[in-house]
Amino acid sequence: MPNQTPVNAASEQAVRRQKLADLRAAGCDPFAITKYEQTDFSADLQARFKDLPAESETGMTVRLAGRLVSKRVMGKASFAHLRDKAGDIQIFAKKDVLGEEAYAAFKKLDVGDIVGCEGEVFRTRMGELSVRAARITLLAKSLLPLPEKFHGLTDREARYRQRYVDLIVNPEVKQTFIKRSAILRELRSYLDGKGFLEVETPILTPFEIGASARPFLTHHNTLDMDMVLRIETELYLKRLVVGGMDRVYEVGRIFRNEGMDPKHNPEFTTIELYQAYTDYHGMMDLVEEMMKTVAGKVCGTLQIPYQGQVIDLSHWERMTMKEAVRKYSGVDFDTVGSDEEAVALAKQHKVELPEIPTKGAILAEFFDAYVEEKLIQPTFIYDYPVEVSPLAKRKADDPMFTERFEYFINATEFGNAFSELNDPIDQKGRFERQVAERKQLDPASKAQVDYDYVTALEYGLPPTGGLGFGVDRLVMLLTDSASIRDVLLFPTMKPTAAEKPAAPAESAAPAAPAPVKAAVDLSKVRIEPLFADFVDFDTFSKSDFRVVKVKACEAVPKSKKLLKFLLDDGSGTDRVILSGIHNYYEPEALVGKTCVAITNLPPRKMMGIDSCGMLISAVYEVDGAEGLDLLMLDDGIPAGAKLY
Repeated sequence: MPNQTPVNAASEQAVRRQKLADLRAAGCDPFAITKYEQTDFSADLQARFKDLPAESETGMTVRLAGRLVSKRVMGKASFAHLRDKAGDIQIFAKKDVLGEEAYAAFKKLDVGDIVGCEGEVFRTRMGELSVRAARITLLAKSLLPLPEKFHGLTDREARYRQRYVDLIVNPEVKQTFIKRSAILRELRSYLDGKGFLEVETPILTPFEIGASARPFLTHHNTLDMDMVLRIETELYLKRLVVGGMDRVYEVGRIFRNEGMDPKHNPEFTTIELYQAYTDYHGMMDLVEEMMKTVAGKVCGTLQIPYQGQVIDLSHWERMTMKEAVRKYSGVDFDTVGSDEEAVALAKQHKVELPEIPTKGAILAEFFDAYVEEKLIQPTFIYDYPVEVSPLAKRKADDPMFTERFEYFINATEFGNAFSELNDPIDQKGRFERQVAERKQLDPASKAQVDYDYVTALEYGLPPTGGLGFGVDRLVMLLTDSASIRDVLLFPTMKPTAAEKPAAPAESAAPAAPAPVKAAVDLSKVRIEPLFADFVDFDTFSKSDFRVVKVKACEAVPKSKKLLKFLLDDGSGTDRVILSGIHNYYEPEALVGKTCVAITNLPPRKMMGIDSCGMLISAVYEVDGAEGLDLLMLDDGIPAGAKLY
């Protein structure tokens, strides 16, 4: 782990391995020990004896086990701190108590070693609760030294890669995951208490179904058929409602082969639930009650601090999408009579047009551009256009809209809910249109209509309310975590060169050549003429050109051209820049690249996102079409290096 261990780490490792060899030679192999009986834990002792005065004895003998996280050798008496699952406690090791041989063995222990300690609990003259060791047993030898520091941007990446080290040296990280477990437990408890049944549905599915997302593909050898990892649990769960299971939910792992950023990981956890004989208003009531219940039990308050502000979960606002757009953009879609009028309004307000520019789809674009970033406190947005809601029931009094809502906190969508579409004829038509549109946009798509689900609807789905929400985003909120990677024990990371497994020599196949961009016919290239006007040096020097590393990159939803970059600019704070280069690059191919950006431009809002700078590209014309190459540098150049 670079920059995490002392410069003499290699020699320290050698010393530790020699200590292990000496122990084995003496017949004291610590790895041969299979069991150690613990009678107590540090946190329980700290609580039990919190009022014990200094220089007091308890007369209580305990057996503790854990990792040594500090050690101070002081002649005939030494101190150490032992960390178990519950916390830390001081160990007092004295030569005349342990005996000369055992004390000498204690002095040879290293920080990081796992030990068992038996002794009496007392409080020292300095007031620290301690265990006076009568016996110390080495249970496992730590062959690698623990890092001295674990802070900063580079270190944070290492923490994600080696979460096991992160958990050792940063106890507060463990608390995040303890709270995550508590959140899941309370979510289950709430739903179970409402009569919902937890179920499991297939992770491997025969074809692309459900949400519009790129799946991960695999192959089943026995059946000799391609399969996909699920991108949602919805359609299987609604089949169960057809079958008479009126209230069901699943805590499900979801897989989407798409971009990564502080709010997205290729695999993540959702909860989807369905309740017969209710509608989306019933789901709104359930969400509000559930969020208040879970937050109250896990956090002890509904005033949730999050990234410098307080989120008040005790109050939830409710607005239709049209009301929200009117409130924040001033445009009243009730007065828009046609698709053409909507297109004109979009151009007037510089709102990006969707692929199929209908009135409803443009309303959704207005929402993305003007509203979402304003929704800091909990807000339900309901009555979505039918164009963006393929699985929701149409409103009986206005069939251009659906009984659908999403709820937002801190300008982020947390969940999505419908009055579920149960008309099989309508559903079949929407599926077929959705698949046709997807294949038109991506001819390689393997999306298919789930006709079996249509058949299920033909047997009859009762009026049903459905809800899906991301568990990870909820955990981020309730633990005040800025990135989804902070709440995933093992987030998806691009392997380092050292982590990539080498193929066995006997089975190694020739490596496939890296994709090479087709050579440009230089005879057909046309470039812009050089500027005739000079720029003085003072003006030029005001532009801050910096080397940046691409940490994450994803397509901006509902934008044809924009990619959203999460960049390391050397400052320790991630930088977001949007660039209209999606026609030339897929986002996954840019992760890990070293590029150049101007970093002192004022933020520019694009699709409701602040773009803080500009990435530098080379632009030219070939055969009348624009060509573009993102400027990329040697990966050895550090982030933040200034260009002159």
